[in-house]
Amino acid sequence: MNRTTLSLIAGTTALAAVTGFAALSQPDAPGAQATAKAAAQLPVERTSLLCPAPSTSDIAETSYTSFTPVTKGTGSGGKAELRAAAQQSADGAAAGKDGDASGGKQTGKQSDKPVLTPEEPGKPVTGDSSGSEPPALVGTADGRFAPGWTVQETTEVAAGTGRGLQGVNCTAPDTDFWFPGVSTAADRTDYVHLTNPDDSAAVVDIELYGKDGALKSAVGEDLTVQPHSSEPVLLSTLTDEEQFGLTVHVNVRSGRVGAAVQALDDKIGGDWLQASADPAGSLVLPGIPKDATSVRLVAFAPGDADADLKVRLASPSGLITPAGHETVHVKGGMTTSVDLGDVTRGEAGSLVLTPTERSVPVVAAVQVVRGEDGKQESAFLPATRPVGTRATSADNSAKGSTLSLTAPDRAATVKVTASAGSEGGTPVSKTYTIKAGTTQDVELPVPAGLKGTFALTVEPVSGGPVYGARTLARAEGGVPAFTVQTLPDDRGTVAVPEADEDLSVLQK
Repeated sequence: MNRTTLSLIAGTTALAAVTGFAALSQPDAPGAQATAKAAAQLPVERTSLLCPAPSTSDIAETSYTSFTPVTKGTGSGGKAELRAAAQQSADGAAAGKDGDASGGKQTGKQSDKPVLTPEEPGKPVTGDSSGSEPPALVGTADGRFAPGWTVQETTEVAAGTGRGLQGVNCTAPDTDFWFPGVSTAADRTDYVHLTNPDDSAAVVDIELYGKDGALKSAVGEDLTVQPHSSEPVLLSTLTDEEQFGLTVHVNVRSGRVGAAVQALDDKIGGDWLQASADPAGSLVLPGIPKDATSVRLVAFAPGDADADLKVRLASPSGLITPAGHETVHVKGGMTTSVDLGDVTRGEAGSLVLTPTERSVPVVAAVQVVRGEDGKQESAFLPATRPVGTRATSADNSAKGSTLSLTAPDRAATVKVTASAGSEGGTPVSKTYTIKAGTTQDVELPVPAGLKGTFALTVEPVSGGPVYGARTLARAEGGVPAFTVQTLPDDRGTVAVPEADEDLSVLQK
């Protein structure tokens, strides 16, 4: 259910728009037409996305990139826009060291002017901001702009806590989120950003789970997020315990929110941690950079049952088992952290977690570090859903972007399309074959005559499931700054069942 691009309202609208109402006439007699027809996959008609406030640093530089891939069957109407969300303190917000768990600004009104307004599908549109003032954004897209709409928020911070490159995909509102890999340690400043896009308040519980189980925190319950507002909640204000490698569970009791964790470190930079895929017995964490100097796996089993997981690395040559880390035991209700060191050893890699025997649902993420002492930067990779029908990554450049694709079970053929550039260029596509059990950093197609940035759209053509991630890398003062975003299915289409006329419902 997490991060579902199509809201209940949008699904109902799409269903009504396609099926219409049954005419008051007798249906055909049973026969050849009586066989149930498969549901049609049709484009969604409305999408909502939420972008967290990018930074509290006065020297932050943030760019936004919006992109919708061209989708058949959408018609010619529709629009998309991003607007600023009001940033106000939620009534009843958790009290912390200074009497408030919120780390953001407490005032502001929603702007009437959109921050971004895309002109047409197939072409990225960009915008930028600077400093600590930019608020969270609430976005909506309908018609031809809705299917597969994606927005990337990328921030550069030159110095201070969390310095480096921070990137996040703006996400759909939902009611349940898991974030393994957060910390309340002294050298970390972790916020969970909660953004409410709706007209009514949302009520949220934030639960923390460490190595010994749930951390006691009365102030994490019944947090109110006001309509059209965003609340950054500092996690260290929710508990007195300092722990590295915690799991956060955001449970929305009433309403819905967008949620993402901004994890900032005093020494090794920081990045956004997006929610893990829903708890499952097997997980894939794709796109670990080949030059990673440290990889730490954090896993959590939400139930009471323990999970025993086989740990394998999908490398360019196949699945291998990291020496000394063949399996990991995750106790039920507790968070387990495992330092895998430089597990990739100079090659592209993805972690594949599978049950050794009984399947027990877990969530997981890895913290990745690049660089050497004093010149290090970190990022996070959560377990993710497969690409599915299609996935899109915005804000790419000819240099500094890496697309990593993984086929953990069976070989797969994948089509990758580079869009037109935000300021000019012609789209181009390439097809790649990913061998079974491998990860490949593919050579990116680059639009001819590229100006500006471009989007990458990944579409599996045949074979087994494919998982993907995109890395952005930039050198900043000798620090290998980078950020990684996974590529789950964009859920740009919805299954709409065939509607039959049935007058018998009028006779009951």
